[in-house]
Amino acid sequence: MTMARLDPVQYHWVHVFDDSSPVYTVDHEQTVLGYDRDAGTFDMILRFKGNGGHCNRHRHITTTTILVLEGEQHLTDLLPGGETRQKVRRAGEHHLTTGDVHPHLERAGDSGALIFYGHHTTDGRMYELLDDDMKVIHTVTLDEMIETWENA
Repeated sequence: MTMARLDPVQYHWVHVFDDSSPVYTVDHEQTVLGYDRDAGTFDMILRFKGNGGHCNRHRHITTTTILVLEGEQHLTDLLPGGETRQKVRRAGEHHLTTGDVHPHLERAGDSGALIFYGHHTTDGRMYELLDDDMKVIHTVTLDEMIETWENA
């Protein structure tokens, strides 16, 4: 069986960058594949360089399908008491989170990564952003993601 490869050139990518945290730098690109507001779905791809850039520290609060399309996804789960747990997902690996997960940081391996995320929400909330003290500073919603994408 031959699998088709995703051609990243065909998509509009938005660069997300923030170096205000002393712990990590947010640096990735994202594209939206589609969404259905009534069904509560939002599909996107994040593209990470191999430069150590992360997405924001967050916790999923809805069901999310994750598929590593290329490269590696490196995760650092932030556990109670300050402990951490490292995970690596490689190209072709799938994960389904039910929305009750530990806060975490995500980045690519040394060669970068393309990662698909399919969000499925029943109440419009998708994930929570957390500060360095692990306090929720913002809840990202489906409407906010759609608005951000439509204005990109």
